[in-house]
Amino acid sequence: MQPCAPTQTPDVDIPALREKYLLERDKRIRADGQQQYLEAEDDFSEFYEGDPHTPVEPRQPITDDIEVVILGGGFCGLITAHRLQQAGVTDFKIIELGGDFGGVWYWNRYPGIQIDSDAYCYLPLLEETGYIPKEKFSKGDECFEHAQRIGTHFGLYDNAIFHTLIRSLKWDGEVNRWQISTNRGDEIRARHVILCQGPYNRPKLPGIPGIRDFKGHTFHTARWDYEYTGGDLHGGLDKIADKKIAVIGTGSSGIQAIPHLAKGAKHLTVFQRTPSYIFERANYPTDPEWVASLEPGWRAARQRNFHNAAFSFYSPGEPDLICDGWTEVSRNMAAKLNATENFSGWAALADPAEFMKLKEIEDYRAMERLRQRVEQIVDDPATAELLKPYYRNMCKRPVFNDEYLPTFNRPNVTLVDVSETKGVERITDKGIIVDGVEHEFDCIVFASGFEITTALDRQFDIKPFAGREGTSLYDHWGKGFRTLHGVMAHGFPNHFATGFVQGGVTASTTLMFEQQADHIAYIIKQAQDRGATYVEPTAQAEDEWVATIRANSVDNSTFTSECTPGYYNSEGEPNGRSFLGDPFWGGFYELTELLQAWRDTGELEGLVLEK
Repeated sequence: MQPCAPTQTPDVDIPALREKYLLERDKRIRADGQQQYLEAEDDFSEFYEGDPHTPVEPRQPITDDIEVVILGGGFCGLITAHRLQQAGVTDFKIIELGGDFGGVWYWNRYPGIQIDSDAYCYLPLLEETGYIPKEKFSKGDECFEHAQRIGTHFGLYDNAIFHTLIRSLKWDGEVNRWQISTNRGDEIRARHVILCQGPYNRPKLPGIPGIRDFKGHTFHTARWDYEYTGGDLHGGLDKIADKKIAVIGTGSSGIQAIPHLAKGAKHLTVFQRTPSYIFERANYPTDPEWVASLEPGWRAARQRNFHNAAFSFYSPGEPDLICDGWTEVSRNMAAKLNATENFSGWAALADPAEFMKLKEIEDYRAMERLRQRVEQIVDDPATAELLKPYYRNMCKRPVFNDEYLPTFNRPNVTLVDVSETKGVERITDKGIIVDGVEHEFDCIVFASGFEITTALDRQFDIKPFAGREGTSLYDHWGKGFRTLHGVMAHGFPNHFATGFVQGGVTASTTLMFEQQADHIAYIIKQAQDRGATYVEPTAQAEDEWVATIRANSVDNSTFTSECTPGYYNSEGEPNGRSFLGDPFWGGFYELTELLQAWRDTGELEGLVLEK
């Protein structure tokens, strides 16, 4: 792979841009915050519970007593199952709503679906399965196939219960088991329960008045209807040539699907509240010579390099192995520090305030480069201006696409800006009203995202979720996460959480799952070996971990509050929950060492084991 060069970025007027950013943010802030979205339940349950990919086979309700139940069969659940196997824990089941493994990659099969992160870092268990991604940014079907590969390679299909939705979780202190009820009438008892994600594939809908009045066709990008559009996830939507289509939402899903809808539809109208910032994808196939040069541990080294660029900083002379939009700001800054005499610029790293000042400059310059890129690609100046993102890098999720911006040069595509009205005004039986003007459509596609930073009971959709003494997990975490090591909570014996709670944060999300799964598998195995019926953190241990989190916290409040509203900052809510949870900012690898040192003592400090 070629050395990674810095990008050429323009000079900017930072004070003027900062004022512009705030003005653009204020236009889009809504008083209802997260409540502007509808839950996909009751009258809207078909947007979530239906499976357009695999028929649901009838089966008898399951009544069983299982040692460990993993909730979720996406990458997180698969990693956790693998780590349990490594620890010698074999009596476990994976309960999954979908008809196969994959999680978001099972459900999301919209046209153009592709990861927006380095595949060599993101796809899990590569060295363990002997698989190398076909290209830097894997397409959705490759991600799904890799989930299936993991399931087959480690024999996990025998442990899977598919097409099953958890309805309730209740701790039964009489038998020290979790009582699990499902939509299939199952009554399962589990000694240990591991919650493996969920909100990242649970669709949410825009709470637009009249959303149920529309007489045409509707679907969410997470439940794409190929019976209606034709084609597949690579495009070729050949059934909509006579259709007028609307898309509401311009996040990653919308941006990837919109070019394919534009090619297939008679006319496509895109309703945009906030433009995403779009990097060049510049995808490339995997180089066989590079693969031949790889040595054991290559992936861990690449993930650490990615982490340094996104959450820390490079060491002097360290190359950028990722070389894309995620690392542009750090790469450009490192190039300037390297260019100083005797590398003297690196002294800035010793002064946090100076470091952040230099990084902010590169941030503003990189975002201006992306705005100029819009001008270079989009022919109509007015449309180009609407597509320009006016906010800081990492205020929204980075998106990579080479086809989206050129789509707005097509004569059959219209962009409707809804920033002034803070969203679509109303949906009617015929279409969509904005500024009093009705636009008529045959089909509305909701690209409105997922339950990532809404209330926890919406994210996990398990009601009730009751621990010891009947306490709800949602109440226990209602004023902020409280855990030991980010995976266990006092009052919830034998319950383990993964994801963005109170653990480490790194650029490779699946590496975070591995860190958590290692810790969870160790604790469960130790509980088994010691004959414990349940294991639970003490209130003191939980308090001490919360104090540790606070001591290592980073104040991002100014940055996030000044960002344009989106799920990264809970739609601009003053006290909204961060999509990163309440993380250990002391450093991801420092946390890995801390957890390993805790395990190495063998004392299980802070845990109570009941025999």
